[in-house]
Amino acid sequence: MAATEIRLMVLGAVSLFEPVNGYQIRRELLSWRVEDWAHIKPGSIYSALSTLTRQGGLERHDLVDSGREVAVYTITDDGRDEFERLFSVAVETVDMASRLGFYTALSLLPLMPREVVLSSLKVRATALQAQIDDGRRASTTRDQLPPHVQDLVELWQASALTEQEWLQRVIEQVQAGSLELAGDPQTWQPPADDPGWQMDADRRRYREMLGR
Repeated sequence: MAATEIRLMVLGAVSLFEPVNGYQIRRELLSWRVEDWAHIKPGSIYSALSTLTRQGGLERHDLVDSGREVAVYTITDDGRDEFERLFSVAVETVDMASRLGFYTALSLLPLMPREVVLSSLKVRATALQAQIDDGRRASTTRDQLPPHVQDLVELWQASALTEQEWLQRVIEQVQAGSLELAGDPQTWQPPADDPGWQMDADRRRYREMLGR
């Protein structure tokens, strides 16, 4: 996974669960199966936490919890600005060869306000339409390409058309308010045995220790 996507993922995860320790971030992200679809290795999560802290995007707090030392992280104002910038770039940039940035941003969609999500999705829709139009123009000369390249171009065009249909449906859901985004009442809850409940209890305890 590229450094940009790792930064987006870790900033978003800390923002979602703060205050949170590194092990919790690692466990949560691995439960999202990021090793499979984002190719994130556990070590790169800890590395990103350290790098983002050093760069001022995160703040590390060293606490003593039940007799043991634990480092917990919170996101800074600069970190939020960087997260929002990375999110917008990831959603608005159309790259038919790799949608990893887009997938990463989608996994963090509830952290963003409705107007930002809607604006970025519409920008993507416009960029996607431009690529589809380019593909249609290129199809007039596809006979000049080797047969296997013709098949590849056909795959890209079909993929773009499928995404266009999906994207329009999601835009309509955002406009209708059927997706819960930042500032909305959150009605979805994980199963009773989900580790997130323990993370929430730890977060409340960490907040008390930090005086927040």
